[in-house]
Amino acid sequence: MLNPGERHLSGQRLELASLLDELVAEGVLDAERARTLNAVVLPRDRKEKHPFSIIAERNWSFVDEPGRVITQDFLTRRLAEQAGLPYYRIDPLKVDVPVVTGVMSYAYAARFQILAVEVHAGEVVIATANPFVTEWQDELREILRKDIRCVVANPDDIRRYLLEFYSLSRSVKGASHGEGQPAANAIHNLEQLMELGRRGQLDANDQHVVSIVDWLLQYAFDQRASDIHLEPRRRQGNVRFRIDGVMHLVYQVPPEVMAAVTSRIKILGRMDVAEKRKPQDGRIKTLTPEGKEVELRLSTMPTAFGEKLVMRIFDPDVLVKDYQALGFSTAEETQWRDLIHQPSGIILVTGPTGSGKTTTLYSTLKALAQPEVNVCTVEDPIELVEPSFNQMQVHHAIGLDFASGVRTLLRQDPDIIMIGEIRDLETAEMAIQAALTGHLVFSTLHTNDAPAAITRLLDLGVPPYLISATLLGVLAQRLVRTLCPHCKQPMSVDTALWKSLVSPWKVAEPQGAFEPQGCLECRQTGYLGRVGVYEMMSVTPGLKQLITAAPGMDTLRQEAIRSGMKPLRINGAKKVAAGVTTVEEILKVAPIEA
Repeated sequence: MLNPGERHLSGQRLELASLLDELVAEGVLDAERARTLNAVVLPRDRKEKHPFSIIAERNWSFVDEPGRVITQDFLTRRLAEQAGLPYYRIDPLKVDVPVVTGVMSYAYAARFQILAVEVHAGEVVIATANPFVTEWQDELREILRKDIRCVVANPDDIRRYLLEFYSLSRSVKGASHGEGQPAANAIHNLEQLMELGRRGQLDANDQHVVSIVDWLLQYAFDQRASDIHLEPRRRQGNVRFRIDGVMHLVYQVPPEVMAAVTSRIKILGRMDVAEKRKPQDGRIKTLTPEGKEVELRLSTMPTAFGEKLVMRIFDPDVLVKDYQALGFSTAEETQWRDLIHQPSGIILVTGPTGSGKTTTLYSTLKALAQPEVNVCTVEDPIELVEPSFNQMQVHHAIGLDFASGVRTLLRQDPDIIMIGEIRDLETAEMAIQAALTGHLVFSTLHTNDAPAAITRLLDLGVPPYLISATLLGVLAQRLVRTLCPHCKQPMSVDTALWKSLVSPWKVAEPQGAFEPQGCLECRQTGYLGRVGVYEMMSVTPGLKQLITAAPGMDTLRQEAIRSGMKPLRINGAKKVAAGVTTVEEILKVAPIEA
């Protein structure tokens, strides 16, 4: 058996037999298992699969650590240490695909199973899972006239992204060289730039365009994106994803390709492809390779350089969660359950766009939608088609608005009604009418905090006595990024900042606070995922008395706090103390009043 140094000198590829021997010698793998595996693996698999893949797919545990599985990550890090090279986790969002695929041909990269991951002025970083094979390095160095820096990466990641990146690049290039009519982006633009010799408009059903759209959707699902933005520009269109509330530039494509991709998505969403002058809405339901249904809501907007398209992704697994996953504390969950199990009345969820109101409402309705209960909704638009609800879409063109929708629902023998949003007095009056006639009504408002929902209803013109008679409670919420569990580090909180955050409440300075660090799992951001921060106000007898007197905002807030409501900042501070998020994240959504 060659030791790592001898293997390096020989330029030998990693072989399954020698790797198994090494793992047995190091006490990682059981000798009997190693012999059996080496005997049963077919020659074709030895040739086509990397040894790490063959071993890792068995899910075997370490000999001396039964609870720890031998993973590709472990094997790759071990190899990097043997070779004296850095371990590299490929983050596709950080890779400039057009640039790295221009370093070498796909055939050459596939032959040696290598992938360029970074290209700098004088250096190219290339990932490999066979670091002892170095014959390609001198060739590339000579061709590129740049230094080659090798890193070791997971072989499955190299194989996957090698195929994805080059396929995407080939599709974009193929689409860019299509011929036809004048460029699509030159139509209906505010600012046109005439370029002689440009090729023509692409067919939205061109196979290259279809491939780009398929890749785009799958890529967004894999990266946990909540929104996909296709933004036309004069020379390069931008593809951006919103992940954990933060935008990431993913890819740039020529304007004619961007226009064709937009047209393809409009066709899938049953939108008018020819209409580019006014905004449109549509939706797509797609099935992932894993067999999971995902819905996308589409919205187009005419801009100076063509149509901008935004796709909001509604993953049922993300949109419908239990209360703990939403971020409710035990006390908040108990209070919320008490509210939603009332026989009649109005419950409001408030917050700005993108604060998670839809997720909270769908999760709540899903929990309430038992076979013996009739749940009806009127929405604009329907965010997620849920089989356990009876959902109606607002259609302003035919006079079907929220108010007329609620009027219709009241004749449908409902138990629970959800109104997408209370925007005007007529809708508010219909919601109150539904509550007064014995129905439980859920809806949303755009207000900064829970007590402001009362003043908003008063501003709409709802009589105070009707608010007092029907409103059960208000939930105000925001979303904050959660610390990455893989890299967060303990820290001591700035005492002055903490006091200003919780003032005038007496909340002890946390002992278990953490700060973001940044690692491969969270793309060096220090945050991974988001969670809700809540302000829950139940309408108590004391509040009802104040409502009928049409009080000021400050009076309502003080009474709500006396009645047990804890402000957003205080509940956020508890999440900081629990090591879930940071003071900075809380201050973004609940700033300290001047």
